[in-house]
Parts: sequence; structure tokens; C-alpha cells
Amino acid sequence: MNENSKNELNGLRANFELNSMAALFDDPLWYKHEVTDSKLSSDVVADSIPMLRKMGEVLNSKNAKGEANLAFSSGDSIQAASDEDFSFTHANILDSSLSTASSCSLFLQILFPFVLAGLGMVLAGFVLDIVQHWNLFVEVPETFILVPALLGLKGNLEMTFASKLSTLANIGRMNSRLQIVIIANLALIQVQAIVVAFLASGFAVMLAWIPKGQIDWSHACLLCASSLATASLTSLVLSTAVICVILMSRNFAINPDNIATPIAASLGDLTTLGALSLLGSIFLQAHLNETWLNVVVIVTFMMATPFWTYLAQKDESTTDVLENGWSPIIFSMLISSAGGFMLESTIKQFPKIAVFQPVINGVGGNLAAIQASHLATFYHQHHSFGTLTEDLSRHFSFKRAFLSDDVDARSARVLLLFVAPCHIFFNWVIQVLLLLYVCQLLVAFLWSLEVDPDCAAIPYLTALGDLFGTFLLFLIFASLSWFNKGQNFQ
Repeated sequence: MNENSKNELNGLRANFELNSMAALFDDPLWYKHEVTDSKLSSDVVADSIPMLRKMGEVLNSKNAKGEANLAFSSGDSIQAASDEDFSFTHANILDSSLSTASSCSLFLQILFPFVLAGLGMVLAGFVLDIVQHWNLFVEVPETFILVPALLGLKGNLEMTFASKLSTLANIGRMNSRLQIVIIANLALIQVQAIVVAFLASGFAVMLAWIPKGQIDWSHACLLCASSLATASLTSLVLSTAVICVILMSRNFAINPDNIATPIAASLGDLTTLGALSLLGSIFLQAHLNETWLNVVVIVTFMMATPFWTYLAQKDESTTDVLENGWSPIIFSMLISSAGGFMLESTIKQFPKIAVFQPVINGVGGNLAAIQASHLATFYHQHHSFGTLTEDLSRHFSFKRAFLSDDVDARSARVLLLFVAPCHIFFNWVIQVLLLLYVCQLLVAFLWSLEVDPDCAAIPYLTALGDLFGTFLLFLIFASLSWFNKGQNFQ
């Protein structure tokens, strides 16, 4: 054994419990024998030193919370302290390699779920075109008001859920506490879905009351029951699908940040719209024949909320969201409402604008959500919560956001490639450009305020996507109308 190897081994013995790291090496010698000079052969040491060096490159640096700074110079000891939630397994080394994936690999991983998300939005449009003639929408026209609010908020919940679990998977917290993390997050999404559905139905009833000056309480109960049942059941299905996607992506060495969020977005609108139409039709019959059923459904879901809240408190991160994570959803609803008000005004002047609005707004929000999920994972892996390694003012630079060598700038360039084939809709490029710029600034800003970007960034970005997309669409149609003066441009 040479002198350098002895020095490195002495440093390791002084600072690590080698038996707890056995899973990293797949060598039975590491855990079947005492680690002493007499029992470690020179071959074992020679094989193990490179693997330990690789681990040193992978471990994240976190001040006062799991710092592991490795110094492999001759005679230097290794300073290490591990986070109690961090599991030293092959998955963590894999996660680090995923974070440094090439732009080509990133593009290929995003391509399929991005196309799937686009198809999901197109299918949701077809479904809406069909169900608008059903008795539910004809006899209870307030349902039309409920659709955009419920779909928008539900999409935010599912994409935020996917982003958060992707981050937990990438930083290793799902390795040792998988069951607790899954149960707590499933319960959290149930609580959020029920509360959001109740607020969405109340918002729809309020908007229906404004022009009429009165409230139809039977329709209000119908809307509330339909909204609660739809949100709760679809959230359970979609959350389970997201968990399966994340676990499978790790087995196939695919970064879950690239696929879980767009899949949640694509399935969210289609599944929620279909469930709302079917369950709403069932509750409509109950409204006509058994008026008490809708009230029972509302009371049942509201009484189940404390139970889901209790389960959600099993994990520290979900407890924090329960206490402090509501403002992004509420403000997102307000921003989306501003976009809806703008759409309502412009659609009277340009009816065809409704054909383009769902897909254009949805794609921009999906791309920004992917970027937000990437950035949230990066900050969790490389920064202490609430601190930035560089000044926040640097994130105001467009050059840094898109032309620098930073990880987020590289992924932003890749995401912009997805809108290039559709550059004929130049507003699409502008919209995504603005959203990606706001994304890197917003995530850094939220992180500096000690607000988890996994829980707060995506609702704001998707709502801004609706607002930007609708406004830019209006500019296009208004410009075409101005250039075609004297013609009946519709």
C-alpha cells in the first residue's frame, strides 16, 4: 500500500463510519469484516479509493445541515457531516449524473412527455367541444365558469406535486423514507384539492351572481358537489400516476424533473374535464330527484379534510406547506381570473381567439413548469435554504438567463427549441421567453425568502402563462384587424 493511499484511508477512518457506506461499493469485504489495516488488502484499497473520490464529487455542500466537504490531498483529512434525511446510495450518485446531463439528453427526455402534454390539451379541447351540449352545461350554465377555474387550479396542484416529488427523489429523501413521504404527500394533495375545489365553486357562484343579482342555491350545491368529487377523485388518480412515473424514471436513469411535470399537466386537464362532466351529470340527476344527495356529498368531503390533514402532518415538508403554502394557489387564481376577464372581453371581438388560447397558454406554462422543477431541484441540492451563492440582482440579466454557462441557462435554451417549429406563432416564442426569464428570477427570489419554489413557483408561472398568452394573442388579432381595415376580419 503506497503512502498516499494510507493517508487517504486514515482520513476516511477518522470521519466516516465505513460500514454505513457499504451499499455504495457492492463489495462484501466492506461490511463483512472490521476495517483495519491488517484486514484491508492493497487491492481492496486500490479499488475503493476511486469510488470514494467519486462520492466526494457527488456529496452536496450544505452549511450546518449535512455539509460534506472532501479534501483528497496528501495527508488531508476528510471533513464530513451527513444530513439525517440523506441516504448514501447508488441513487444519489445517479441523481448527480442526471443533473449534469447533456443538452441533447435533456431534449430527448423532455420530447415525449412534451408531445404527450400537447396531445392531452388538444384532446381536452375536443372533450369540451362535445360536453358543452350536455344537459349539465345547458341547464346549469354556471358550470362553464367553473371549468377554467377548476382546471387551472387543479393543474397547478398536480404540477406542483410532481415538481416537489421530483426534487425529493433527486436529493435522496425518497430512498430511506419512501412510505412516509408518499402517504404524507398524497394526503396533502387531497387537502389542497378539496380546499381549491370549494374555492373554485364559490368563485363560480359569485361570478354567476353578479349579472343576475341572486343566487340559485340548488345550482350552488350542484356545482360544489361536482367540484369536490371531481377534484378529490382525480387528484388521487393523478397523484398515483405521478408517483409511478417518478419511481419508474429513476429505475431507467431518467431525471423525473423532465417528465413528471408535463405528464401531470397533460393528464390533469383531460382527466378533470372528463370527470367533471360525468360526475356533474350524475349529480344533476340527483339534483332533480334526490336533492339531499348533493348536500351529503359536500358534508362528506368536508368532514374528510381533518383526516387528510392529520396524515399530511406526518412529514415535516408537507406540514410546512399546510401552514404556509396557500398564498401561491390563491394569487394564482386571481392572476388566472385576470386572464379570463381579458379573454372574455377579446373573444367578443375576435371569436376565433378561443381556438388558439388553450394550447398556446398551456404549452408556455408547461415549459416554464419544467424549468421551475429543474431549478427547485438544483437549489435544494446545492444551496442552503434561504441563501444564494450569488447576488439576486444577477438574475435580472437576460444574458445570464439564456446565454451563460449556468445549468438553468442551458436548460432554458433547450426548452426554447420546442417552440421553434411553431415560430409562425411568434407570440408563442415571446411568451415562453418571458416565462423562462421570470422563472429563473422567481425561483431565486422565493429561495432567498425561504419559500420552497417547488410549492410556490409553478402556480405563479402557469397563471402568468395564461395572462401573457391571452394578451399576446389579443395583440396579434388586433394587429391583423388593423392591417385589414375595411375587411370583415373575424
